[in-house]
Amino acid sequence: MELTIQLDSARKQPELFGPADSNLRLLRQRLGVRITARQANLIITGTEKNVNKAAEIIDRMQKHLNKRGSLTVEDVAAFITRDNSPETLAAGKAITVYSGKKVIEPSTKGQLKYVETMLANDLTFCIGPAGTGKTYLAVAVAVAMLKKKQIRRIVLARPAVEAGEKLGFLPGDIQAKVNPYLRPLFDALEDMMDFTQMKKFIELDIIEIIPLAFMRGRTLNDAAIICDEAQNTSPLQMLMVLTRLGHGSKMIITGDITQIDLEQGQKSGMVEAIATLRRIKGIAYVELTRRDIVRHRLVQNIVQAYRKKGKDKT
Repeated sequence: MELTIQLDSARKQPELFGPADSNLRLLRQRLGVRITARQANLIITGTEKNVNKAAEIIDRMQKHLNKRGSLTVEDVAAFITRDNSPETLAAGKAITVYSGKKVIEPSTKGQLKYVETMLANDLTFCIGPAGTGKTYLAVAVAVAMLKKKQIRRIVLARPAVEAGEKLGFLPGDIQAKVNPYLRPLFDALEDMMDFTQMKKFIELDIIEIIPLAFMRGRTLNDAAIICDEAQNTSPLQMLMVLTRLGHGSKMIITGDITQIDLEQGQKSGMVEAIATLRRIKGIAYVELTRRDIVRHRLVQNIVQAYRKKGKDKT
């Protein structure tokens, strides 16, 4: 079968094709198709199934490049390996944030379900391995709600639980000690607004990025509340977080229950909360898997290898 695709923009062909046509070479190798560039067209030759899949992926590549301004070989590899099609994800709402250069969209079926679940429920639990976008998409939804004036503030919290290190041995005051634990939340925000705007929002307490303990005793109205790394909360901490939910607020609890850093024998508050609350109307639960990993392609392989190692021990 032979199919000719007309490209959206001849000016963006170098970025679309990749350095030394690396993106096209990857498509040829992975899908077993021939791809020939002729002026503003791409000619794809191969079996019907693979030609159609290549055409779908090229369409996604162009959309990704237009919306995000860049396209890497890792992006292309992810498009190839994910079990999705553009039609499946087209129903997903684009998340508009403060960055004028970026529109954030779910990249997998699992992420699409996660975004839809957050928008439809006041309390959402999400578990999944590293790299699945648990924190990033939660922050994106919160920032979009703030931009639309659906909420007045964002509260981002994490438990300061050591993963093989002790806080007491780190230099500096308490703020300096906890900042490394909050860094992933800062990173997500910095991707969605410029630094000056983020700093202004933090100074005005429109955005709070705090250790979990700082939430005690508060009622948070008209807010988006995100509790990240919640697998490392105790049952009492989780109950404290859940009861902060005020009128007009939305809460998202994220974590990876395969990476619990609590002391041996201590029960995870997130695991207990999911088991206790998942049947209550208005409380939703989403589980992302390694298929939803959108980091470097090796992250999927790393997660799978460690999972297999864990099964071999049982």
